[in-house]
Amino acid sequence: MGLTPVAAHAPARFLAALAFLSRLAPARVVPEADMRRLMFHLPLCGLVIGLAACAPAMLSASFGLFAASPLIPAWLCVLLAAWLTRGLHLDGLADIMDAAGQHLDPERFWTIIKDSRSGAFGVMAVALATLGQAALLAEALRTAKGLDLLALPWCLVFGRSCAVLLGRAGRGLARPGLGGLFLSGATNGAAAWALVLALGPALAFWPLATVLAAGMALAALCALLRLARAVGGLNGDFLGAAIVLGETAAAAGLALAAQFPLPHP
Repeated sequence: MGLTPVAAHAPARFLAALAFLSRLAPARVVPEADMRRLMFHLPLCGLVIGLAACAPAMLSASFGLFAASPLIPAWLCVLLAAWLTRGLHLDGLADIMDAAGQHLDPERFWTIIKDSRSGAFGVMAVALATLGQAALLAEALRTAKGLDLLALPWCLVFGRSCAVLLGRAGRGLARPGLGGLFLSGATNGAAAWALVLALGPALAFWPLATVLAAGMALAALCALLRLARAVGGLNGDFLGAAIVLGETAAAAGLALAAQFPLPHP
């Protein structure tokens, strides 16, 4: 099966971004000049991926299934998200943690980043992130009802919005390659759109969770940006790490907010 070329209109670019980030759209040929335009669509891709990954958990919760064992559907969310994205973002987190855990000398750091093998730091990071997300989503599921179930796919929107914001903050550090082409699309408009999708609806329905998630995500993004400055560059692995850490921050916000339920406006 051949690759589908990308057309010039926005829906085609959205499908190209979705194909690049997941299994949910046919693979497409994306000219280098068009790669920068895909960054704008990351948050909406997160919504589609999130709805697909979280649908079984949302349906089971709607019918009261696994009410006593929310960890099962929560784990299924994490599993489906990893499968749908081909583990792309988890791989980025693993590479960053392997390199940062072993050496902060810029030359050595980027040598480790390019190594396809996974080290102990990378394996630990992926294990802790996936187990943590499952545990946090289980706590959110324990009390979620009705529209609150939409908070699960919101976590994936939030994570991809974090990648756009990191890209905007560190665009001047972009390294040559595919990640650099993607980062060139982290414009002010893309960052503003990411903020709207990440915070706008969520503040209306889950204000405490959103504030908590934003605070934790800000700390994680600042740490990634400091690391990028220390090693003299920022690439796609950093964006993948930002997505995973952003998703985890959103899930943590939901889990913490579940301990202090607030009435809906």
